[in-house]
Amino acid sequence: MPEIRLDGLVKRYGNVQVLHGIDLAMHDNEFTALVGPSGCGKSTTLRMIAGLEGVSEGEIYIDDRPVSQLDPKDRGLAMVFQDYALYPHMDVARNISFALRLQKRPKAEIDAKVREVAEIVGLTDFLSRKPGALSGGQRQRVAMARALAKDSDIFLMDEPLSNLDAKLRGQMRAELAIMRQRVQKNMIYVTHDQIEAMTLADRIVVMHGGYIQQQGSPAELFKSPANKFVAGFLGSPPMNFLSSTLAMEGDTLFAKGQGFNIAIPAEKAKSLGRTDGAVTLGIRPSDLNHDPNAPDETALDLQVQVSEYIGAQSVLICACGSANVTVELKSETPIALNETLRFAVRPEAIHLFDDKTELAL
Repeated sequence: MPEIRLDGLVKRYGNVQVLHGIDLAMHDNEFTALVGPSGCGKSTTLRMIAGLEGVSEGEIYIDDRPVSQLDPKDRGLAMVFQDYALYPHMDVARNISFALRLQKRPKAEIDAKVREVAEIVGLTDFLSRKPGALSGGQRQRVAMARALAKDSDIFLMDEPLSNLDAKLRGQMRAELAIMRQRVQKNMIYVTHDQIEAMTLADRIVVMHGGYIQQQGSPAELFKSPANKFVAGFLGSPPMNFLSSTLAMEGDTLFAKGQGFNIAIPAEKAKSLGRTDGAVTLGIRPSDLNHDPNAPDETALDLQVQVSEYIGAQSVLICACGSANVTVELKSETPIALNETLRFAVRPEAIHLFDDKTELAL
């Protein structure tokens, strides 16, 4: 599979610059997810790779060949759009085979390819139906099958599941993960849904404001976020952030704030290189464990404001001083509203961010 490389990619619309020197390499047979909030530049980046947007500065390389001046049809790419873009008057088979028929491939070759990709995406029994007789998930599968039929080495997907309801989106996400195992291609997937990115991608590229904030495996970004934005964007429910100040008490470094005084593990404290100043304390909801006997220096006393029952787990929204803290715990734990509970903070799960730069410490 070819390597895709973005070298100093810049995009401007008049005087407005939306991408600021993107440097990124996507490797052989890698599933890369570009993720971030609306307006971060992820779809613009994908459309520039596809050739649907021009490049203001920089270059796009596919196997070290510059392609930014090539037409989309000459780049060897296949793309799945958010809105499916199916031909309503054609049945599924003809929609899938459209690009092959334009290339005037032999009929036997086209039929074989249609059957092959239809089996991959589970459409074998629907080839004679038209898009109007299909569900949203089935239409999305047709769009994916059409892209697969082109037999391109690079597969681009622009928020392909965003038009589906929550249940169908979860089902399609699982089907896409299975398809990924069967189809050996370079895939670039744009989404604003961090759950999709974390469950599907080999590598996640988090974007914000036209810049790459961090890239790496889902586990790397979840466990070691580079800054406060990445920490808050990845994870559901999102990470809690508490304003605090570093202070030494004897040989122990503490993060002190309104209603808490949390000890920083010695190894982490040593790596900080500082013992004072304002910081943001970050704690994920799943890293707070209900423990009435937890010592003061490793615990938060939280007043329960809201309890959201979601089956096997409950999500609590609690007050810690003037801040809200979200806690995730097993739903069989009895909880009363306005009750104050003690939660132990796992020392190894403490995150600290510089109060000014928001970079991880």
